[in-house]
Amino acid sequence: MMKKRKFLLFSFITILFFFFKIKFFNSLFANFKKRNHTAVLTHDIVLNHLISIDHPEKSERIIELIKLLEKKKLGILIREINLETKEKNWVKTIHSNYHIKSLMRKYPIGEKSSLIAVKGCLQGIDEIMKNRHKNIFCAVRPPGHHALNTGKHEGFCFYNHVAISAKYIQNKYKLNKVLIIDWDYHHGNSTELFFYNDPSVLFFSTHDADAYPRTGSPDRIGSGKGKGYNVNIHLPCGTTDKKIISTYENKLVKKANIFKPDFILISAGFDSRKDDPLGCFDVSDKGFKTLTTIALQIAEKHCNGRILSILEGGYNVEGNAKATVTHIETLNNFYKNI
Repeated sequence: MMKKRKFLLFSFITILFFFFKIKFFNSLFANFKKRNHTAVLTHDIVLNHLISIDHPEKSERIIELIKLLEKKKLGILIREINLETKEKNWVKTIHSNYHIKSLMRKYPIGEKSSLIAVKGCLQGIDEIMKNRHKNIFCAVRPPGHHALNTGKHEGFCFYNHVAISAKYIQNKYKLNKVLIIDWDYHHGNSTELFFYNDPSVLFFSTHDADAYPRTGSPDRIGSGKGKGYNVNIHLPCGTTDKKIISTYENKLVKKANIFKPDFILISAGFDSRKDDPLGCFDVSDKGFKTLTTIALQIAEKHCNGRILSILEGGYNVEGNAKATVTHIETLNNFYKNI
């Protein structure tokens, strides 16, 4: 009888041990899976901003891409931007008090939308640095890479979200080297300006230098210690997948491997997609999938996959949604294949 009791007790303890062991590893695996998936940060407040009726930079840009995410059963990736995130001091690392106060006075709704975008970017960086996600996409508006310190919006932009994000990464998390990839059809003149002398930020931009804001000459390579860290690639009207992919494979990858970034930011403008009313490139959704994969491969090699991607331009509402969702799908699926 005693032997039977001991056997039953031993069996019970063994079963209990294996139960908790399985539960522990399932939980660990679930967290690992969750961390490897991307997240999409957005907020209804960014829909309120309106420059003018029939203006191409409109709320439908976000609405349509959210609809498409849900249609493709990717709504599970969507998270609401936390409005408690403190962003104002970080905005001041890039923008002057004059600029901030002027925007608040002249364009209170647009300025607030851009602040929400900044909150989303900072939140996204925090989530990545806490290993909750490998990468995050910020579905926000207005765009930001033309925002200077003029006291008004420039090229639909109020604050430079990607530039503020770079400062946040460097100052809060002490990660020195940030790679900014900008594939918007228009040159990110503001991003260039703020980091032109800075060797800790590698700015790589493909664009049409003949389009607004008519900056981005390949001769502009940085100055002082920042010489060589500003890379402008002019691509002509009609640029195809083959042309832009070759540029990224042959020029970005080489530069990135020398630079060895600690974090990657993407100014993800999809006005470089075919059929955009404000662009004239002929890049397909498949092309953006390849560009995204190149960025992911660089991130995996050098910075544990850390990528924050931020929506910039893209004014064909349906086309912007398709390209953006392709980008998000690629971010989300990358770690399933390695």
